Amino acid sequence: MRKIVYITGTRAEYGVMHSILKAIKDHPKLKLSLVVTGMHLSKRLGYTIDEIKKDGFKIDAIVDAQIKKMDNYEMAQSMGFCIVGITKSLRKLKPDILLLEGDRGETLAGAIVGAHLNIPIVHISGGDISGSIDNSIRKAITNFAHIHLANTPESARRILKIGEQPWRIKMVGALGLDYKLKDLILAKELTSALAFDLKKPIILVVQHSVTGESKCAGPQIKKTLDAILQLKQQTILFYPNADAGSREMIKVIEKYRKHNFIKILKSLPRREFLGLMAMSDVMVGNSSAGLVEAPMFNLMVVNIGSRQQARERGKNIIDVGYDTKKIYQTALKILSNRKKYKAQKIKTPYRDADTTKKVIEVLLKLKINPKLLNKYGR
Repeated sequence: MRKIVYITGTRAEYGVMHSILKAIKDHPKLKLSLVVTGMHLSKRLGYTIDEIKKDGFKIDAIVDAQIKKMDNYEMAQSMGFCIVGITKSLRKLKPDILLLEGDRGETLAGAIVGAHLNIPIVHISGGDISGSIDNSIRKAITNFAHIHLANTPESARRILKIGEQPWRIKMVGALGLDYKLKDLILAKELTSALAFDLKKPIILVVQHSVTGESKCAGPQIKKTLDAILQLKQQTILFYPNADAGSREMIKVIEKYRKHNFIKILKSLPRREFLGLMAMSDVMVGNSSAGLVEAPMFNLMVVNIGSRQQARERGKNIIDVGYDTKKIYQTALKILSNRKKYKAQKIKTPYRDADTTKKVIEVLLKLKINPKLLNKYGR
């Protein structure tokens, strides 16, 4: 059997990878080992390691990234903890392939360790582009990785432009789009838990801090939530990721808990989260879910600020700045025409192209040899 180690550090990345992880776990010729780190271990952010256990996955190693203050110094320091912890874990697990996804610090830590231990690295979601430090981290991981599995043709072209050999690049499609409506936790169950009325509009708010703007994170989320107060509609508001500035955002978010039309959640399993997207009338914030998953549900998005700057997007995205009035006006326009918007068919560059099947084929057929490992050899 070929042993695959996957490093997971966030609820979002774990969610989009769930189908692939399950397919690896169930395959007779593959063995999955999970290294869990990052915000999964934070009780303040929902302790989502429990979600992984509930899904039936065996956790082979836990690496404490020491997430507490959620500031810029801690972001840098936690990568160091991850490098040390992941090194110990991989030395013990001895994987044939290290599978990584996305653009987080713990993912970069894994790439650095894997490259130094001569472990083949397969990286998913390289070549994407955004407006935060994630962009630099993603490019760095690409430089360490041996095989690149791209979400879109444009992402594949970007990887090629930075000098990666064409045979190392494969376009597999976007992750997490293989869910069917019948598989989701949908309206009746969710609205009962949230005490919502499906006949009335529902707003979904997911906003994260931007590392380069971390000192402004608190005021930025306040501008968004002041617009929500003006709208006075049923709202589901999620905690941000564990990035610099998130602690200040959470302090602001908690001040809005007193409003009975706002429900604040730390986290939610992916099936429930997608179910919320399916029943919502507008999404507000700066989450990549607004660009990638929202088109599945014909869900319009008020995309705030610079976090998703330059990322490929569909026709469901309306960009605004950190401006309460513009956020309010844009969301109100969408809500006033919610039936029309929900009935449209949104064009998007993100598609499920048998992604899970293609990833499994790469893991099974990848030839592990000096040619693969020596990226810059002749």
